[in-house]
Amino acid sequence: MACVAAAGLAMSLIVYVVMRYVPNYPLTAANPSDAGLPIASRGEILDAVVRACGIALVVLTAVGACGGWILAGRVLRPLTDLNSAAQAAAAGDLSHRISAHPRRGRGDEFTDLAGTFDTMLERLERSFAAQQRFAANASHELRTPLAVTQAMLDVAREDPEAVDLPRLLARLDGTNRRATDLVAALLQLAALDRAPVAHVPVDLDVVVEDVVDDVAREATERGVRVAVETAPAVVPGDEVLLARVVDNLLRNAIRHNLPHGGWVSIRLEDREAVVLTVENSGRPLTDDALRIALEPFARQVGPLAHGRTDAAPDRSSNGLGLAIVSRVVEVHGGRLDLTARPGGGALVRVELPRVAASTRSHASGT
Repeated sequence: MACVAAAGLAMSLIVYVVMRYVPNYPLTAANPSDAGLPIASRGEILDAVVRACGIALVVLTAVGACGGWILAGRVLRPLTDLNSAAQAAAAGDLSHRISAHPRRGRGDEFTDLAGTFDTMLERLERSFAAQQRFAANASHELRTPLAVTQAMLDVAREDPEAVDLPRLLARLDGTNRRATDLVAALLQLAALDRAPVAHVPVDLDVVVEDVVDDVAREATERGVRVAVETAPAVVPGDEVLLARVVDNLLRNAIRHNLPHGGWVSIRLEDREAVVLTVENSGRPLTDDALRIALEPFARQVGPLAHGRTDAAPDRSSNGLGLAIVSRVVEVHGGRLDLTARPGGGALVRVELPRVAASTRSHASGT
């Protein structure tokens, strides 16, 4: 509005100055037949121009004020929505979305900003929800072995003579180990977010073969056939953590398999990136169930329950295996994909950056 008024005022001043300094000579009619008609003097013309400019300035100011108010409202409305969403998020409500408010149909910078803000809120909401589930499940998992231990001790204290001491000690030892393993897994998961991971050349094919040897006995006991196909592959990373990835994926593939005649295929390829694929037979799964399995304590909600060989929960698992695998792959700059196989079971694909040939030769030379 101020700009429109200023522009109108400037134009009026220019017209006034031009008319003010027009040469002062008598005005005559352009058409000789109109010679008898009255002719306006220079002063009258200047007064008329000033009045016309004043009226035009008032009209321009009014139009500018109305138009500016409407335009400012349309332009600032997305900012109002952004402010409301930010205030709601600051108050703890991450479910508020700007896209729920009507906005202009055509795309512009405010629309892009609103979409980016909605995406940020959605990710924050998922992250906070996952943290809340993690805290709730962690407290439950830690409380359960302590409650079991307390119950066994209370029973033994009430009737010491009827206690089968070796059995009691074995159960206490198993419960204590479960709690210890859970705490160790929680500490490892937290450490991955704090400390940087070493990036030294690791022969991943050797790691895979060693892990296959370690799990061979469990595979035989469960009647699962393991097929291995590896190629020389070197990746930058921490050998212990990478071995944990392979071990978790292979043990999950063995445990979540068919009751009889199950199989597991593990394949390592060196392409533009190093690709580790673990595929197993099993009962039908869904991609949603596999995505849930990546969350900490997924065993609590049983996303792989349909793929288990028994109905009882696997107490050897603390529900953090795949969560640790996902985080380890992430800190190594890799990618983890889980998909359900059409015939049952799952297909896990881990993609890791490879070590360049020059780096390999240098490392082997040293």
